[in-house]
Amino acid sequence: MLTVLESLELSTEYLKKKGIKSPRMNAELLLSHILKCGRMDLYLRFNQPLNNAETELYRNYILRRGNFEPYQYIVGEVEFYGLKFFVDNNVLIPRQETEILVETVINDIPNGAEQKILDIGTGSGNIAITLAKKLPQSKVISVDVSAEAIKTAERNRKLHDVKKRVGFMNTDILTDNLEKYYGVFDVVVSNPPYVEIDEFDNLQKEITDFEPKIALTDFSDGLKFYKNIIMKSKNWLAAKGRLYFELGEGQAKNVENLLLQNGFEEIKIIKDYSDINRVISAVKSA
Repeated sequence: MLTVLESLELSTEYLKKKGIKSPRMNAELLLSHILKCGRMDLYLRFNQPLNNAETELYRNYILRRGNFEPYQYIVGEVEFYGLKFFVDNNVLIPRQETEILVETVINDIPNGAEQKILDIGTGSGNIAITLAKKLPQSKVISVDVSAEAIKTAERNRKLHDVKKRVGFMNTDILTDNLEKYYGVFDVVVSNPPYVEIDEFDNLQKEITDFEPKIALTDFSDGLKFYKNIIMKSKNWLAAKGRLYFELGEGQAKNVENLLLQNGFEEIKIIKDYSDINRVISAVKSA
């Protein structure tokens, strides 16, 4: 039987040859998931032998990672804003940048305020469910064009026990008018597909080969969903309601202009940890 250390060394070398960035860290993360321990705890267990089941599962994980499948899809989960979410290749992997979007919404809402929130493009449900957990007086309606994504989001809703305050709807916001179902909202929030179609093939192999293309690109200039959501939010939002977007790099000025052209006020832009304009918010005029 191979020990923890021997398994890590062999896996690291394999991932390195395959061109995986940070091969040792990937090897450690996958093994620590199998052994249900912290990554650093592996260093206290170097001489521990892996049993046959652990060895076979680890071999499967390493082969998949060597094929550039993202770690999160391999283990089937990810942490977002301190919460666990199930993920699969039907949904975009929640990212740290999106935590800034969620945090901005949370910080803008007074403690205890009842808010009716619309989340557009739910994916795994991470935005909707996190807002419901952190804003316990609020109710969230979350929509996605992908029926498979909705199924994953519903798994996460059950995991976090927020069924009474989070509703999901399978619909295409480019063609549907949501106000006929739900009336107006206090907040509209979205991390829309914003990668330009011409830029898609330049992304990492983990993204282009495994994450759902429909969740990443609008198959045009990257602004289609911003334009549509901003225009429709004039009907979706109550007076002085707030609109929040995550932004792609270099899109802030274009989205700001779209907001101004559609009568939105009090526009704010928030940078991410890499000093990139990542979130924009605006208020519907009274």
